Amino acid sequence: MASVAIEFEKRTLEWPTEDCTRIPNWVYSDPDNYQRELEKIFYGPFWSFVGLDCEVPNPGDYKRAMVGERPVIIVRDKDNQVNVLLNSCAHRAAEICLDKFGSNRVLTCPYHQWTYDLKGKLMGVPFRKGAKGIGGYPADFDMNANSLKALRVEVVNGAVFATFDHNALPMREYLTDRIYEKFTRVFDGRKLKVLGYQRQRLRGNWKLYPENLKDSYHATLLHVFLISFGLYRMDQKGNLFNDDKTRAHNVVESIATPRDQLKSHDEMKSYKSNYELNDMRPVTPVKEFGDDITIQNLTMFPCLTVQQQQNLLQCRNVIPMGPNEFELSWTFFGYEDDDEEMIQRRTRLANLTGAAGYISVDDNEVFELSASGMLANPDANCVVELGGSSSDSPQAGEMVSESAIRGFYELYREVMYAHPRP
Repeated sequence: MASVAIEFEKRTLEWPTEDCTRIPNWVYSDPDNYQRELEKIFYGPFWSFVGLDCEVPNPGDYKRAMVGERPVIIVRDKDNQVNVLLNSCAHRAAEICLDKFGSNRVLTCPYHQWTYDLKGKLMGVPFRKGAKGIGGYPADFDMNANSLKALRVEVVNGAVFATFDHNALPMREYLTDRIYEKFTRVFDGRKLKVLGYQRQRLRGNWKLYPENLKDSYHATLLHVFLISFGLYRMDQKGNLFNDDKTRAHNVVESIATPRDQLKSHDEMKSYKSNYELNDMRPVTPVKEFGDDITIQNLTMFPCLTVQQQQNLLQCRNVIPMGPNEFELSWTFFGYEDDDEEMIQRRTRLANLTGAAGYISVDDNEVFELSASGMLANPDANCVVELGGSSSDSPQAGEMVSESAIRGFYELYREVMYAHPRP
């Protein structure tokens, strides 16, 4: 398989294969490549998750968020519309909203008090006409031309997405019907309620996280908790499929095995038949949806994961912080009409994930192990050949495949380097 030359401004790097069965280690650590990712992906025609509309319930309410490395403001205006604005004053670029959450009738820059309405329109400039009839801005100074940069926004049943590209595809077309239908299985139109947040910084490249959630291979090998309590195993019923357009979005879903039906498996070395919890409620959920799926992981390009794990509902959003560090932001939520018993059940289940979750701590460790190996060996490649060489969804019921990772990189190469799909 021939390699592919990648041209940067002062040098040439190579992708080792025409297909995506090999991923070069430099793609995770090269600083020029990272800057290109910000421009082509995060500030390009792709949607980023920024929050839930229930986080800004009233006019004037705002929340700080990030798109790539750029801070933005989610704000509800007086017309009850949710807007996403660049959190950077048009005057001297200072950040306007400093608190994570707040509420104001207008948005005022702390530096020179330029004031904007809740749609980002510039409303007031101190000393615009000078002082005592002297100085000030030119007579043709255009207030409208100096408003806050507004991103395109789409709210899907309470989930708020934003993009810098106003020509980006609508969300349903972006995800394609099959993935969108799985997205709206969780975001089904009921009003949402935030139960809590966690966030953590991890040493490693941002792409390691969406790869991990696309990787059905590791979960049944690495995570003692998952396989020992029957929450997720390769020998369960399940499906793995990618969107039928870009193949960069995907869903992994499975049906848990009752504990008394679990069997040991020669290749599941982490299985512990004698594992018990003093409180078994975190592993004894109730049926909530109109199907038998107990875990649904949906990953959306570039880096959002929506997970339903039994009665636990969460968004996991990756925020890049340079080529070798990222922030992982967790939003745990339920529905506004949940009773107290369901809220407690969702809260107990939150112990499975998050920064110190029974399951997630394993991932946090291996991310840094992978990152160390990649940084030390930029001329080596990762093997992504499980399940073949294509990004086609595996056959129904096949869970041992890396097709979703290959699909991610087929779109990635097309966007980053204008390289046609294999």
